[in-house]
Amino acid sequence: METDIVSNIMNIRQRMTAAAKRSGRNPADIQLMAVSKTVPAERIREALNAGITWFGENYVQEAREKIPEIGRDASWHMIGHLQTNKVKYVVNLFDWIHSVDRLELAKELDKRAAQNQKTLKVLIEVNVSGEASKNGIEPSRVLELVRQISVLPSLSIQGLMTMPPYSENPEDARPYFIALRRLRDEIAGEHIPGVRTKELSMGMTGDFEVAIEEGATIVRVGRAIFGERQ
Repeated sequence: METDIVSNIMNIRQRMTAAAKRSGRNPADIQLMAVSKTVPAERIREALNAGITWFGENYVQEAREKIPEIGRDASWHMIGHLQTNKVKYVVNLFDWIHSVDRLELAKELDKRAAQNQKTLKVLIEVNVSGEASKNGIEPSRVLELVRQISVLPSLSIQGLMTMPPYSENPEDARPYFIALRRLRDEIAGEHIPGVRTKELSMGMTGDFEVAIEEGATIVRVGRAIFGERQ
């Protein structure tokens, strides 16, 4: 029987494909991540059974309870703000950290990853809008941070992540997505050893189609998959 989650995912994938084709992109180059914060394990399993393989969690404590229950059939991504004192918990829970925005955090992630004999994939979170309420490093300091992190042996930079200001109109997000793409291209042009710049994690339920049109490789969708949060 088709559930609301299954039909929601089918609908989102159709919209993703259409957005990719509008911008001359291959839909296969764009990853759909289900944002599963506050979503119970049985609903996450429905999404897993419907073909979602990437899940994003925002809170360390919640992830510590859910991830062992659901298991490693999925790839788990930390997309929320990460305090340095919580790093010891996340290294063995998550495959990727999308919210690296300062050297202190990167060094702690590197140290813990080395202790666990693993390499963590990370994205640099950029505060493109400059909003005081948003986490992320300011765009003018990103290149310096990338250079500093590039020498840490247990971290692998994969690209950039951002979250534009909230708006009812998806078009309002476009300038921020363009800015992140241009920043990514600038970093790519520096050819820093060990740094990959393929990934742009941007776009959520309200604006993922615009994000895809502007180059997103990862879209983070929660509400459109799981419904309104309780």
